[in-house]
Amino acid sequence: MTTDTNAALGGEFLLGGDLPVHRLGFGAMRLPVGTFDGAVRDPETGVAVLRRAVELGVDHIDTAWFYRRGGVAANDLIRRALAPYADGLVIATKVGPLLDDTGLPTGEAGPGGLRGLVEDNLRSLGVERLDLVYLRVGGMGAPGGASISDRFAALAELREEGLIRHLGVSNVDAAQLDEALAIAPVAAVQNSFHVQDRGDAELLARCEKDGIAFVPFFPLGGGWRPIDQTRLAAVMERHGATASQIALAWLLETSPALLAIPGTGVLDHLEENMGAARIRLTPEDLAALED
Repeated sequence: MTTDTNAALGGEFLLGGDLPVHRLGFGAMRLPVGTFDGAVRDPETGVAVLRRAVELGVDHIDTAWFYRRGGVAANDLIRRALAPYADGLVIATKVGPLLDDTGLPTGEAGPGGLRGLVEDNLRSLGVERLDLVYLRVGGMGAPGGASISDRFAALAELREEGLIRHLGVSNVDAAQLDEALAIAPVAAVQNSFHVQDRGDAELLARCEKDGIAFVPFFPLGGGWRPIDQTRLAAVMERHGATASQIALAWLLETSPALLAIPGTGVLDHLEENMGAARIRLTPEDLAALED
């Protein structure tokens, strides 16, 4: 299994035109809990994972205030582990979802509720300005079907006030991206996408053309579209790599606009994921992964 690496080996992207980040980053969703219905994780392990991620070259962390369960919150762990933040560390967050009584994000804030959610992130992360804020649209269903103009305009106002540096959109279709772009610049799109979930290939191509980062959520096949590891077996064997490493290497090879943010709350898994940065897939590998 390939583990020796630095995230810098995966290349760099200029986020929003002025924030250089390594294309292999870290997602904080799994720090408080491994699955939506799983047990709460030890916060000490979360702190250790975050510190090790930065040691391995991660300079782009994706989080959200609503990544929390049972008193353990991703933003709190990030602040505890990494503040005062090093120059060049980019922390992206997202707003829109509202937690229900069970702690699951089942509701959605309207335009008037977004300021409070942005302020929650500012306080919990301990910063005066957020590097990147996504408007997360809808629940776990497919993107599209609802206007996002009013909500995105509310975030754009907060950007004008200086509370946000760059804006993004998450779980959107092309029409919703158009709506957002008509209001303010969009630095990143975060949609479901991985080696066996390529439905947004056209949107990815558009982002690449326009200099917009495309940041897949569930890059390792979590959620409702798991990865069939048997379809990766030949490539895994050629590289002596795990399925996660091949899936991440495929993302890094597919487009220079793709930023991978695999998440974990386990140190061994973090080391494994970061190992993807040194894998170089061949044309033979890419052809095999088309099957």
